Amino acid sequence: MIKKLIEQLKTLKVSGAALVFVLAAGILAAQASDLIIESKTQSYTENENRIKFDGDVRVVIDNLNVLSDTADVSMDKKQKLDTATFYDKPYAFEIKKNKKREVKANILKVSLITKIVRAEGDTQSVVFDGKVPIVVINSDIQEYNTQTGVMTAEGTVTIMYKELETFSDTAKIKTDKNGDLQNIELIGNARIKSQEGESFADRFVYNEASKVMTAHGNTTSKMVMEDGQKLVLKSTYQEFLQNKNIFNASGNVQVWYQDYYAVGPKMTVYPDAKTNKANEIYLTGRSSITQGVRTIYADKIKMTLKPKDFHADGNTRTVIRNIGSGDGNDSNMGLGL
Repeated sequence: MIKKLIEQLKTLKVSGAALVFVLAAGILAAQASDLIIESKTQSYTENENRIKFDGDVRVVIDNLNVLSDTADVSMDKKQKLDTATFYDKPYAFEIKKNKKREVKANILKVSLITKIVRAEGDTQSVVFDGKVPIVVINSDIQEYNTQTGVMTAEGTVTIMYKELETFSDTAKIKTDKNGDLQNIELIGNARIKSQEGESFADRFVYNEASKVMTAHGNTTSKMVMEDGQKLVLKSTYQEFLQNKNIFNASGNVQVWYQDYYAVGPKMTVYPDAKTNKANEIYLTGRSSITQGVRTIYADKIKMTLKPKDFHADGNTRTVIRNIGSGDGNDSNMGLGL
């Protein structure tokens, strides 16, 4: 589940700087291209130090187009362009080769000084491959800082890529100058869903350099195995090492698999040598595993999913509940001496 998430999130480099705000590569680089603004009327208000455009406003810079009903451009005291604002559900799009990128919002603001592009209200960013949408980001607000390479989406954020969906209060995507993904964060009530299962956490973080995905706070991962069985993992912290295909968890770790229930301070999941799928679970520190009425305590416990078994090692102790609860009047068990 998490391995697939990482592979798919990496494709969001398609939607990094270029996706979320195509204006950043257009209006903010206008000094290298002709900026064309068309509208039914244009006027300048000296008191407001603002140029206003009304009626079928169209801005064109190379392959970039911005359409809106009204827009204005404010200027600073030195009569330099400050902020361009597009109103009444503007639509921005860019087409290069077979890729189309578009942004929709109630209001779109471009600061020519801070180099920040901000879309407000029912914001949606989409990347198309031909006519097929491959990445869709929806949120209340999306803001892209062209200087830091960080895009921030806030308010009921959803990211869709093929069968993968993410949900969070906030999402932050950082890209380099080439638009390649460096870091992504899903913050607040975060959830990741795919056909293979889903994961929940207060915050997910993926770092491209280390190829590590971490989940922080109230983390739960539900994985659907090949045979349809579910493996559920809960803990305070979870970590997936992409290069090694190893999964770690710590802090009140709990594991459910069929009739197994295991608890421990730390856990590591290793893949099968042949299938490379999760198969061996190691709990370290004082741990326990329960099956039916039997609970085994040990310093180390190894669970194998296929074939299904477990091994306990180090100061082992077995507790069998309700062993004397029979139909007889005397529930005490003795040797009969």
